[in-house]
Amino acid sequence: MFARRTLPLLLSPGLGAPALRPARAQVATRMALLHLNDFHSRHEPIAVTSAVCRPDPQGGGEACFGGSARMATAIAEGREAARADGRAALLLEAGDAFLGSLFFTQHEGQAEAQVQRAWGVQGFALGNHEFDLGPEVLARYIAAVPFPVLSANLDATAEPALAGKVWPTIAFRREAMRVVVVGLTTPDTPGISSSGPNLRFTDPLEAANRAVWEARREGPATVVVLSHLGLSQDRRLAAEVAGVDVILGGHSHTLVAPPVVVEGPDRPVTIVQAGAFGRWLGRLDLDLAADGRVTLAVQQMRELTANIAEDATVAALVAQLGAPLEALRRRVVGRLPAPLSTAGCGLGPCEIGQLVAEVMRAASGAEIGWQNGGGVRTGLPAGEVTMGDVLASLPFGNTTARMVLRGAAVLEALENGLSRLPESSGRFPQTAGLRFTADAARPVGSRVVAAEVREADGTWRPLEAGRAYSVATNSFLRRGGDGYRVFAEGVLEARDDGPALDDLLARTLAR
Repeated sequence: MFARRTLPLLLSPGLGAPALRPARAQVATRMALLHLNDFHSRHEPIAVTSAVCRPDPQGGGEACFGGSARMATAIAEGREAARADGRAALLLEAGDAFLGSLFFTQHEGQAEAQVQRAWGVQGFALGNHEFDLGPEVLARYIAAVPFPVLSANLDATAEPALAGKVWPTIAFRREAMRVVVVGLTTPDTPGISSSGPNLRFTDPLEAANRAVWEARREGPATVVVLSHLGLSQDRRLAAEVAGVDVILGGHSHTLVAPPVVVEGPDRPVTIVQAGAFGRWLGRLDLDLAADGRVTLAVQQMRELTANIAEDATVAALVAQLGAPLEALRRRVVGRLPAPLSTAGCGLGPCEIGQLVAEVMRAASGAEIGWQNGGGVRTGLPAGEVTMGDVLASLPFGNTTARMVLRGAAVLEALENGLSRLPESSGRFPQTAGLRFTADAARPVGSRVVAAEVREADGTWRPLEAGRAYSVATNSFLRRGGDGYRVFAEGVLEARDDGPALDDLLARTLAR
């Protein structure tokens, strides 16, 4: 049996680090897992809103976090600290390196490949955003990196661009011990990205079961799942799949510190996740017994604050990669009296999400504007707002669409948007001209308590099932993305030739 106790964290004040320890266990191997996830092309330091940070040259202004050069220093220091402790270190990344800044818009994954090479990444699990520009762009990225790209639940045999290029697992050896890393990708990828018709995403729990069986068939091993499933699914995997020792998570952008420990079918499973956008670097120290079981797991979660020096080589690389972006990025398009954050956009109405919905509604003359919370990737700063800020916030290149739906279809769309509650979800509806109350405790499909549409005179009137309403949305949702099939299949009429969403937002801010 394993007992748990809590230890303090030295690198992150206020966070605890539980340890797993049997009463007596002989340590065969000592390791350190360095990990990050959901970096989203944040090669430059970020503010608390996750937008590009703008420090005041006089020493005031915003606090800055992360950035590729600061991450490089933290990784190097983490490796050196592990070596000093007699531990072999592995650097693993749990998906969604792609998308989120102009670096991705300009370089289509090659900037991420160059930075990851400089960091020394040793294994990378595919996230859903690695598929945003299709299989061919992902294939070019894979060709540019020297480490294995992993997804045990991706069947790419029918896709020529990716067939044979994605590995289910990778094994690392430390003395007599094997550490087997299993990559998993959210099966929601086809509905929230652009993976194309030839890729098949299978049940991640079944894929994990197969991978664990294969790993242990070859002898003692420690199984580390590098997961881009989200925390709730990681908990389920830990509880249901035997033989998993550690889950390094991603996708839900959760700072899991202290670790979550789940009693699995045959052993406790330690789950960690390092937030998002390069603000944190995780380190999980493991003591391993001869049979591969974890006898001790201690976490350190390091916040990459401005007191961490930037690595000069990586800083120069970022500057080189960023040079083509400067003219576009610097163009000021407007001002805001206060920052707009993306915090909470996957759980409830948020100002920036509602602003984007209103921009589409007003531009198209529709009664309702509709934006998915996950479609707004960064906040906007107070003061001057540049085109770079706008493109970082809306990086998908979506256009606007105007459609007409019956009230019953609008209600169906609302239920889809609320279906993942109480978990945060990118499909949460950010609306304009439509307000609603919901009860997440109700069964999926019946969570809307009330919904009202704003009339032309400013009054609010209950949504009517048989009435036709005009709705403006982005082209991703119009195609049925994020589960909004009713926007593709249930419309009475539609026009898909609207302007670019980022341009609409920039023009609105300029007023």
